[in-house]
Amino acid sequence: MGADVIVVEPPGGSPLRNLGPFLDDQPGPEHSLYWWHYNTSKRSVVLDLEDPEGRVTFEALVADAGILLEGERPGRLAELGIDYPDLVGVRPDLVHCSVTPFGRQGPRSDEHVTDLTILATGGPVWSCGYDDHEIPPVRGGGHQGYQTGGVWAVISILTAAIHRRHAGAGQHIDVSNHAAVNVTTEAATYSWLVAGSEVQRQTGRHAVHRPTTPTQVQCADGKYLNTGVPPRRPEEFKVLHQWLVELGLDQEFPLAPLLELGGTYENIGMVEIEEDPMIAEVFGAGRDAIGLIASRLSANDAFIGFQSRGIPVGPVNAPEDVMTDPHFIARGFVVDVDHDDVGRSFQYPGAPISMTGSPFAAPTRAPLVGEHTEEVLGLLDPEHR
Repeated sequence: MGADVIVVEPPGGSPLRNLGPFLDDQPGPEHSLYWWHYNTSKRSVVLDLEDPEGRVTFEALVADAGILLEGERPGRLAELGIDYPDLVGVRPDLVHCSVTPFGRQGPRSDEHVTDLTILATGGPVWSCGYDDHEIPPVRGGGHQGYQTGGVWAVISILTAAIHRRHAGAGQHIDVSNHAAVNVTTEAATYSWLVAGSEVQRQTGRHAVHRPTTPTQVQCADGKYLNTGVPPRRPEEFKVLHQWLVELGLDQEFPLAPLLELGGTYENIGMVEIEEDPMIAEVFGAGRDAIGLIASRLSANDAFIGFQSRGIPVGPVNAPEDVMTDPHFIARGFVVDVDHDDVGRSFQYPGAPISMTGSPFAAPTRAPLVGEHTEEVLGLLDPEHR
């Protein structure tokens, strides 16, 4: 977000450097792709916070920076004498954000967790899975629990920074990953709070309090499209029928007359589908037509074909599909990052937004362990180095 971020690492480097996968399958603190991805454009300083001199230097860094983001276990910084009440002595308007699994206060604040248990106890896992509830719930990939807490940390830090600009005061921010992920449960929490109803897991679609129409269809190449719930507009029924004819599939689709009938209806609402058997039959014919067409085409051809006919569908892309998507490439989402430390460059996902007045700078590689210690500490008063 435009900040100059200094990562304070212990001697030997952050434990996160030990998380794989690794470059060329060679484990090491400078080869962690996990570390690379989450630490682009940052600087690294090594400090031993167990040492009094290290803590003095840390305080000087905090005084200069004005914003501290940390994820230490509750109580550790207080034990070291460098928690918020201590640090405001060196920077009165400090914005200090703590991100912990359950927040700093409460009966569960000291529990041991992983990203999976955060997602499970916070609620999202309940909503993720399949129509067959004999299959256990599943989690989303990519450390979504930690990332969600990080998003709320950024929002709260920016809010506190604006408050400081106007009021001249800093503050401590206590972010609970557990609470943050609960905000992402869509209607699940509110369905229970307001109506006392539990949502149902459903394959490839939103978890709601009742079963809904399946939305994923498999294509001839084995890949999937997520289709939403068309056809419900008369023009969608018409173009589906015409496309069946163009593909020579109308003769093997006995429900074609129902598509013609759908072309005479006004826009169909989901309530009408539930309450009117005839409308439900017409809608079902449209869904079957979508499935038949998709089954005879590759996912890409089906995607282009549906979109060109005004029917909103999207391919279920794997990561490699996303990074080679012409649209992403055209928007400059895929960027090359030079790794001079290994003499190679690699493609990274870039910024998801484009800004005319303050465009995102090209990312630089993640720092080596303590790469900027001398540079950063050299800017401090000599007594604090």
